[in-house]
Order: sequence, then C-alpha cells, then structure tokens
Amino acid sequence: MVDLKVWKKKKKKVSFLCYFLKYCLFVCNLLFTALGLVVLGLGMWGLITKESFAQEKIGSIGTDPMLILVSLGLVLTTLCLSGCVGAIRENYCLLKLFSTMVLVLVTAQILAAILAYSLQDQVGNYLRSGMLAAMARYQDDLDLRFITDEIQSNLQCCGADNYHDWEINIYYNCSAPGVLACGVPATCCVDPLENGTVWNSQCGVGAQQLDEFTAQSVIFLGGCLGGISRWIEQHEGLIGTVSIVLHASNCKEAKCCQSLNRYVPYTFVVL
Repeated sequence: MVDLKVWKKKKKKVSFLCYFLKYCLFVCNLLFTALGLVVLGLGMWGLITKESFAQEKIGSIGTDPMLILVSLGLVLTTLCLSGCVGAIRENYCLLKLFSTMVLVLVTAQILAAILAYSLQDQVGNYLRSGMLAAMARYQDDLDLRFITDEIQSNLQCCGADNYHDWEINIYYNCSAPGVLACGVPATCCVDPLENGTVWNSQCGVGAQQLDEFTAQSVIFLGGCLGGISRWIEQHEGLIGTVSIVLHASNCKEAKCCQSLNRYVPYTFVVL
C-alpha cells in the first residue's frame, strides 16, 4: 500500500483516427512553429541591426515595425509549440491549452473584424496617423521607408491624403534647406525610371510647388488611404474567402484537438 493515490482515466481503445489526429496536429503545428521562429528571428534581427535597444532609441521602440514581427512570432511559436508537444506526447493539459487558445484567437479575430467594420472612420484615422508618422520618419527608419515605398509604388499613390502630406517630413518640407525641399520621394513619381532602365531618385524634387494640373504628369496626386480603400473594395471577395478559410481551419484544428483529447489518458494525483 502506498501513500500516493493515483486515479487514471480508463484508456480507450486506440484507433486509426487517434493516430491520424495525433500526427496531423503534430506536423501542422511543427511547420507553424518553425514559421513562428523564423518570424521571431527576423524581428529580433531587425531590432538588433538597427540598435533599437540602445539607450537613446529604446524610447521609440514601441513604434518600430519590427516589434510587430517579434510579437507575431512569439505568439505563433508559443501557440503552435504547445499543440505540437501536446500532440506528440499526448499531453491532455497542453492539448486543452492549445484548443482553448485557438478558440480565443478565433473569437478575437471575429470581434476585431466586427469592430473594424463598425468603426471604419476611427480605423481610417488610425491609418492616417500611422502613415503620417511613418512619413515623418522616412529617412530615419529603413523599415518604415521600405513599407512606405512599397505602398506608394504598388498602389500608385503619394502621401496619406495627397502629395502635400510630405510637408510633414523635415527634409521634404518647403522650408528645408536641402535639395529635397518641397519634393516627394521617387516612389511617388509616375515614371521614376529614365529610359526605362535608370532609377531617377530626384524625379520628385520640387513637386509640391507644382499645381495639380502640372503635377499629375510627374507624380501620383491621390493619397494612399484612398488607394488602400479601393484595393480592399476590389479584392473584398478574396479577402472574405481567405478569412473564412482561416477561421474554418482554426475551428477544425481546435475540434481535432478536442477529439484527440478523448483518446489521451491523463492522471489525476491526490496527495
């Protein structure tokens, strides 16, 4: 007779379905764990490369876009690792934690979509503030510069609302002493390539001084907020389909995890 009393759940007969659920969950979560580690590594590499942890820069780390990658990678790695280990080790607690976290994540995504739809004006204001902040730090942060350039070149736009928004940048401000004064970045230009081969980084110089009729042949006049809205409207079917597929796959994964849990023996310890 022992002092430690152990109660074990009667183990069900293991079937093909149990093995299928177990290794399916393991492989899927292993892949996403690796993806999460890559995203986390890229984020940390970006922060370290830019010396964002230095004393003089630590105050603005909250606005660093690399922090988004770090947060996303950390959440993805933690979530998928619990599902991966829980599946291969048949750990009841980890599987329960994983399925609960997935359901919470799905609920949060649905609530975020509802809030974004019902608070469209506020979301637009947040996007405007974020883009203006990125434009103000255009020369100082390579990541923000890359993101801004990609948005402007792909959506064929300039600034948040219009090309005059570049006045917010100290280098493109019309009162600035440099050659960039009253200009816009080359990604605002209609044709930034000379003869189709050479990138002309000075094509937007002095563009803010031009009237709209003259400027329209040199740069894109429309702002990127309007471009983003048009892009969403043009691809709303694809966005909706992808969202539904993601939600359905998350729910299915949580359901599979709960189904696997019915086959997993666990121990309840009474001291």
